[in-house]
Amino acid sequence: MATASSGSKRTPKSSAAPEVSVLRVGHRPGRDPRLTTHAALAARALGARRMYLNPPDPDLIDRLLAVDRRWGGGFEVVPVTDWKGLVRSFDGTVAHLTMYGLPLARVLPRLRRARRILLVVGGAKVPPDLYRLAGVNVAVGNQPHSEVAALAVTLVGILGLPTSRAPRGARFAIVPQARGKRVVERPRAP
Repeated sequence: MATASSGSKRTPKSSAAPEVSVLRVGHRPGRDPRLTTHAALAARALGARRMYLNPPDPDLIDRLLAVDRRWGGGFEVVPVTDWKGLVRSFDGTVAHLTMYGLPLARVLPRLRRARRILLVVGGAKVPPDLYRLAGVNVAVGNQPHSEVAALAVTLVGILGLPTSRAPRGARFAIVPQARGKRVVERPRAP
């Protein structure tokens, strides 16, 4: 298992926020690295604990590990060859983010009450079996949209907005300010 970091602190919607994981199905190594990287970065920044990546892409995992070394946290990237097996065996709520399911606003209360959630985002061609295997198909709008946008909207709906505190183990931290960019390097622990 490879890990890449996240872990922004956030103001939870309840005292027991769900543990959220993401499954990226249909990643095409060599063709989709930028989009899948954006999905992983959004997932880690907005509070997901891990991303399962199908099919595995060792180069992408290495790049996400580099993000972890700089920005800290505890986000994992887990290579998966059998996405159907993961969905079937997941101990929690499996929500497929699409434009064809139940409206997000209607499903959010159920997701916020769940203990563990697996948010599934597909690629250019979503396997038809996914619609049947998911516990719920969630429409994040009923228009064509990016899986990164759907993931971000859903994570904020479930977990709330992250705070600006740097996560555990961060080498660098952004200092919030009205204008300009300020990044500070944090001292290393002995």
